[in-house]
Amino acid sequence: MSVAFRRESDDEHKEPTFEIPIPPGPNWVTARGMRLTREKVADLEAVDSGPMDEDAAKKHKRELRYWRTRLATAQQQPAPDGDVVAFGTRVTYRQSGQDKSVVLVGDDEADPHDGRISFSSPVARAMMDTEVGETVDFAGKADAIEIIGIEPVTEA
Repeated sequence: MSVAFRRESDDEHKEPTFEIPIPPGPNWVTARGMRLTREKVADLEAVDSGPMDEDAAKKHKRELRYWRTRLATAQQQPAPDGDVVAFGTRVTYRQSGQDKSVVLVGDDEADPHDGRISFSSPVARAMMDTEVGETVDFAGKADAIEIIGIEPVTEA
């Protein structure tokens, strides 16, 4: 019988499960980011995966491996002084006539809806090391972003 007509098992059609991708570059964290990462690892370690079905247990173990790796590689950065745009600062800037405010944080801490963006994001990289009053090029536009304010963020 031709291979085209044989019945294959359902397992042969399942997508492989990969590890959760680790963001490239250094794993910089704020003091808040370090605390959140430790809490995440502790919460995941406290879960009893015994009663879980096989897929849920594998997913849980994969997530725990990710967060343990992130904790092991975390590099807590010193608090910035706020003179220039840097990791851990709140930056207020004007772009396209609109004022915006963001905090530059680590990859795992980033939440754009909460005003926290990764230090490795394109807009953060464009603003890095600038001072109040400076303008920077962004997205192919000259002087697209004007830095209005910079303040260090101290969070417990």
